[in-house]
Amino acid sequence: MSLEPSSTGSDRGHLLTEQPNPASEGLDRLSTDALVDLFCENERGPQRAVAGAAGVLAQAIDAITDRLRAGGRLFYLGAGTSGRLGVLDAAECPPTFCTPPELVQGVLAGGAAALLRSSEGLEDLAEAGRQDLEARGFSGADCLVGIAAGGTTPYVHGGLTYAREIGALAIAMACVPAAQAPMPCDLDIRLLTGPELLTGSTRLKAGTATKMALNILSTGVMVRLGKVHGNRMVDVAVTNSKLEDRALRILRDLAGVDRQQGAELLDLTGGSVKLALLLAALITANRDAAGDAAPEQGSAASAAASTLEVARGLLDQHGPSLRATLAVAGVDLAPGVEVQAAASKAPQ
Repeated sequence: MSLEPSSTGSDRGHLLTEQPNPASEGLDRLSTDALVDLFCENERGPQRAVAGAAGVLAQAIDAITDRLRAGGRLFYLGAGTSGRLGVLDAAECPPTFCTPPELVQGVLAGGAAALLRSSEGLEDLAEAGRQDLEARGFSGADCLVGIAAGGTTPYVHGGLTYAREIGALAIAMACVPAAQAPMPCDLDIRLLTGPELLTGSTRLKAGTATKMALNILSTGVMVRLGKVHGNRMVDVAVTNSKLEDRALRILRDLAGVDRQQGAELLDLTGGSVKLALLLAALITANRDAAGDAAPEQGSAASAAASTLEVARGLLDQHGPSLRATLAVAGVDLAPGVEVQAAASKAPQ
């Protein structure tokens, strides 16, 4: 069978992600133990690649945060592995940070069906990237992270070009040097992972580095948005028993309340850990101001009822940062509890 010249596409062999890795030339002849050892050694590369992009990752976090504070949204756009990683990171934001599903969205070439069955052919359609963003109501107030390991995916280029045309923030993420594959963008994140052990299989090192970078981006933005206190996810959505337990431990460690008191506070606040922490701090401050040497009798819920609206008002006016709200209210979480809890868990 012969192919017409126009159907063969351009030679991508010059791309870093498409080049053969000399370390794995004999991959099919290695023992299983040696194969695993080779992968373990080679997979150190993604961490170095992400570290090499630290500066632009920090710029991206601050730029995205500014847009989200002004009412914008964050979109990840990609095809194949790159797109699936974007969908994965976006899907984790609502349970981890209690964000509305529309705030961080993953857009995958081929839609939901492509999560389970590859639709790589769709990545060749530049207009599809634009159309998928238009279908989501993407606007100039929003942010786009276009993810393409090899940096050449037309679907991603189409989306990034559209983002720039309408004044949205356009961020490119690729695993090849910009000189090999320029991308239309305002910020350019290059994760130079090098050739894969399985030549061209960017689900390996390139995928690992991309996942790491997306973890940093989304977590960094949520920290800047005030959804983290210390290293605790104080906006966690309490939607199952595991997350309820985590919420109760956050209340115990940061506010010094036992599980029963924590459960009552969560019930009173509709599951809001942040509001429960602020309530605990206000109750403690009120008790101390009254000169009570011993804790008040009765449940935490009854003690908190009179201060609930005050706490809500404080968060509405001075949030979403719990730290800033506590400072404005002139109260603090249980003194020493956070430090003691951390110290008790430290290895001896």
